[in-house]
Amino acid sequence: MAPVVSKIAIIGAGVSGLAAAKQLAHHNPIVFEASDSIGGVWRHCSYSSTKLQSYRCDYEFSDFPWPDRDNNTFPSHTQILDYLQQYAEHFDVLKCVRFNSKVVEIRFVGDREAAADFTGKPATLLPGHPVWEVAVQTNHSDTVQWYAFEFIVVCVGKYGDVPKTPEFPRNRGPEIFQGQVLHSIDYCKLDKEAATHLLEGKKVAVIGYKKSAIDLALECAEANQGPGGQPCTMVVRTLHWTVPHYWVWGLPFYLFYSTRLSQFLHERPNQSLLRALLCLLLSPMRRGVSKFIESYLLWKLPLQKYGLRPDHPFEEDYASCQMAIMPENFFSEADKGKIVFKRASKWWFSKEGIEFDDDTKLEADVVILATGFDGKKKLKAILPEPFRSLLEYPSGVMALYRGTIHPLIPNMAFVGYLESIANLHSAELRSIWLARLVDDKFKLPSVEKMIEQTTKEIEVAKRTTRFYKRHCISTFSINHGDEICEEMGWNSWRKKNWFSEAFSPYCSEDYKEN
Repeated sequence: MAPVVSKIAIIGAGVSGLAAAKQLAHHNPIVFEASDSIGGVWRHCSYSSTKLQSYRCDYEFSDFPWPDRDNNTFPSHTQILDYLQQYAEHFDVLKCVRFNSKVVEIRFVGDREAAADFTGKPATLLPGHPVWEVAVQTNHSDTVQWYAFEFIVVCVGKYGDVPKTPEFPRNRGPEIFQGQVLHSIDYCKLDKEAATHLLEGKKVAVIGYKKSAIDLALECAEANQGPGGQPCTMVVRTLHWTVPHYWVWGLPFYLFYSTRLSQFLHERPNQSLLRALLCLLLSPMRRGVSKFIESYLLWKLPLQKYGLRPDHPFEEDYASCQMAIMPENFFSEADKGKIVFKRASKWWFSKEGIEFDDDTKLEADVVILATGFDGKKKLKAILPEPFRSLLEYPSGVMALYRGTIHPLIPNMAFVGYLESIANLHSAELRSIWLARLVDDKFKLPSVEKMIEQTTKEIEVAKRTTRFYKRHCISTFSINHGDEICEEMGWNSWRKKNWFSEAFSPYCSEDYKEN
């Protein structure tokens, strides 16, 4: 059967996929969504207690504000899903989405010689003939339907779908454990009643100490409030700074990292020699800001009491987008003994539970791995060679120009892989940029120039944080946005406002064409 031919495919209908579909709607893209609903991780990787870690006004599309945007509580994942549904309906994006349509393979059918020429200008994005063929499995059927496209936008994201699990020595893995082992993504599939049944009265070990692990440990503690309740043990390998709210010694948090003035203290790509010198001279002030915030967190939260003070500066967690909001009653549950902590660099399973490299043991009935996801493996499962190999980069970071275009993969874009302090705004701005690029409103630089730019960003991240592989631009996000807008031929009002926030919406009032 001949493939169905169309211009643009978008893979995934999460936040990034919806943003891309809206901006590219005039090309009538086909959006393939593997599940039966939009929302991505908000739909499939959320617990009953999962909430956004920012206010509504800081997590909204520039042309679609929240109905109650001044509400100063953090919205739940169900409220976020309602907002995304309203957005999709308002802009008639759902007509593009094909649900229960899983992309299982992508095949390159373009000019291989042109694709192998990495020296000159990138190929035309809409050449007028198919460049990729996509195999789609619908409703879990045994057969696939092939489609042909000129351009593909990959929006499957770094989180969800493919769990990242630890590797264990032989005969020390979950197969010898007599209890139950599951990953946090499996826990997300449980309703509230099933989750409570899993946790109640059980000795539970949660592996990890990021936001999903913290929320999970709290749900476990709340399920074990009765007389037969058991404590939940968090097994912590790497500590990260957590914050109770967005105020530090009475000052709003955004003043420290999210304004043009505060980001002036931080290194950024393409800075002049003079600015690099100023950045060096101001480095004591930058370290002072981090110490100032740490002093508040150590005063406000019992991190010392529970041995949870990280060894690295707060700035490194912020620069890698790993700052988590601590739930209000988390440490009160720890004070009651419902949450306990075990620091361990190495651990493995035994029949009765977990053993550690310090010769201690932990009995457990349930072990939940809140150990993250393997987004790269998810991409490798569908991309063909030689493009699959290009995802492996010496730095460990997928090098994407403007967080969107891989210089060596033709006629394909990736939205949702570059992190910032406001990922929705980041996805929207890159979708706007991509749509104008596809419409030939501006041209990409040479492959060499694009690789040079991505290398600069990665090198800045390396010098800023040991967790640079997350590819986060939070400490130079305003400059990054400026460069994108200038490339599109737009200006930013924030250049005149040193105290404007990095996550100010990118709307027609904010960015004007020259």
